[in-house]
Amino acid sequence: GATIIHRVLTRLFRERGVKLERTYQLNFGGNTDFLNMLERDRLMSKKISKTRSVTSQLDYDIGKDNVHIGPSDYVPWLHDRKWAFIRLEGRSFGDVPLNVELKLEVHDSPNSAGIVIDAVRCCKLALDRGIGGALEGPSSYFMKSPPVQYSDAEARGLVEEFIDGGKAGENGRARRTSRSKPAAAAARR
Repeated sequence: GATIIHRVLTRLFRERGVKLERTYQLNFGGNTDFLNMLERDRLMSKKISKTRSVTSQLDYDIGKDNVHIGPSDYVPWLHDRKWAFIRLEGRSFGDVPLNVELKLEVHDSPNSAGIVIDAVRCCKLALDRGIGGALEGPSSYFMKSPPVQYSDAEARGLVEEFIDGGKAGENGRARRTSRSKPAAAAARR
C-alpha cells in the first residue's frame, strides 16, 4: 500500500515537471513482520526493493542520501495495523518548493491479498499456455522488484495484454517452457 502510493506520487512529480529532491517513507506496525524487522539483517532486502520501486519512476538519480524508504519500527499496540508516513520534497515551475506529506493506515496482513490473488491468476494463465520464466508485465505490475521496471500504466497495459493472450503473453515478455502444450501436441503427431 505505502510503496505503491509513494511510487505513484513520485511518477506524478516527474510527469508534472516537479523535480523530486528528497523523499522518505517510514513504516510502523505491530505484527510479526515488523517484529522480525527489529533484526536489522532482515531489513536490507526490504529496503532495497522498496527504494528501487520508488526511484525507478524517476529519470534521474536522486542520490542515495536523499531517499530513505523502509520498515522503521515495531509498535506492539498497533497489532496488525501498519502506519506509513511519506514525505516528498521537490521544486516546481519557477523553482518554487513543493512538499507533500501523507499518512496511510491499513490492516497489514490482508492489505496485499488481492494483488497476490491476481499474481497467482497470471501464473496459472502462464502455466496453461506453457509459458515459463519471469512474466515481465505481471511482475512489474504486482511486485516491488521485478526483472524490468515499467511505469504502472505501462505495466498494467502489459498485464491486460497478457491476460488477453496478446503479444506480451506469447513472446518477448516470457518464454515458452520445453513442456509447453503446443510442443507436447507437436511431439504426439
